Amino acid sequence: MLNIFTKPIYLLFFFSFTTKIVSSQVVVGAEQTEKYLPLLKDKRVGVIANHTAFIKNTHLVDSLLKLGVNVVKVYSPEHGFRGTANAGEKVSNQKDEATGLPIISLYGKNKKPTAEQIKDVDLLIFDIQDVGVRFYTYISTMTYCMEAAAEDNKEFIVLDRPNPNGHFVDGPILEKEYSSFIGLHEVPIAHGMTVGEYAQMVNGEGWLSNGVKCKLSVISCNKYNHSTKYNLPIKPSPNLPNMSSVYLYPSVCLFEGTAISVGRGTDKPFQVIGHPSLKSEKYLFTPKPNEGAKEPKLNGKTCYGFDLSNFGEVIMPDYGKIYLFWLINIYNEFPDKGNFFTSSFNLLAGSDKLRQQIISGKTEAEIRDSWQEGLNSFKQIRKKYLLYDDF
Repeated sequence: MLNIFTKPIYLLFFFSFTTKIVSSQVVVGAEQTEKYLPLLKDKRVGVIANHTAFIKNTHLVDSLLKLGVNVVKVYSPEHGFRGTANAGEKVSNQKDEATGLPIISLYGKNKKPTAEQIKDVDLLIFDIQDVGVRFYTYISTMTYCMEAAAEDNKEFIVLDRPNPNGHFVDGPILEKEYSSFIGLHEVPIAHGMTVGEYAQMVNGEGWLSNGVKCKLSVISCNKYNHSTKYNLPIKPSPNLPNMSSVYLYPSVCLFEGTAISVGRGTDKPFQVIGHPSLKSEKYLFTPKPNEGAKEPKLNGKTCYGFDLSNFGEVIMPDYGKIYLFWLINIYNEFPDKGNFFTSSFNLLAGSDKLRQQIISGKTEAEIRDSWQEGLNSFKQIRKKYLLYDDF
């Protein structure tokens, strides 16, 4: 049996008794209508949002319409406006049944709004709950929308929300030649920034195409800092159903670029890992099609592996690092090493270095040490754009 839990058990007790800040105190940007309604007066407004854009119990779009704001169009990211589409699933342009507003899909081939798609708006509002990870694609959508706004001289407002993984910065820095929709910028896997802070960095560092600058405003959160433990009120996407999955995601998502299942097609996505060949392990699960995974990896095959859900709930909220032991140890035990990594792994990792380090037998400490120079440089950039007290 493979031991992938290398940390001593006393950590469970230490982390269990650390002080937690009550997330219910946080006032998100969208709730502070008094700060941004004046900016919307007499403007034709486009809203970039999904199912997480709520003010209390009412969706942002419905709230703005009730407040007399001239919302003319909605733009939706991966998983769609209502958040039910599979990862990577094509979402077509459509009409919102509740409001009759046209919805422009910003996924698939149309990741950036065209000039035609924004010509009838004066201002764009972005309100999407992020989880603070480079390959979670909502920050890529935000970047492309900022770019479109800058090129067409439109105002851009970010209604900020907390980053549930905003209490640490870790992971390899993406190398420019590996830039893609699942990682546009030269940042680490866990960047430790809210979407508002990230937007300021993208704008301030000249990372928009051709160095264009966006007319950017950020409505920041109240009663939040980077040590706040923020429990998401709505699951941010179909396969991140709870806080355990959110905390595990920066580490476990790297398995998406391998032969290993991360539990898509089960009731514990991003909380279990396994493969049919790991038969010495006692925990087993069988991926099957469900709402968030119509064609899950290893569909219908019994996978042997590990249930990480308790680890994610108890350890990961305070661990403050990418947890590499699972990836390294499972690779070492995997019988068909030549088919362990898939073509998407380097895009997730941000370069070919992590894959090569694991293949060559580097330890977790050696791999982590190779990140430090890049992380230190990034932290200096990050510091310039923080809106909240840091951890």
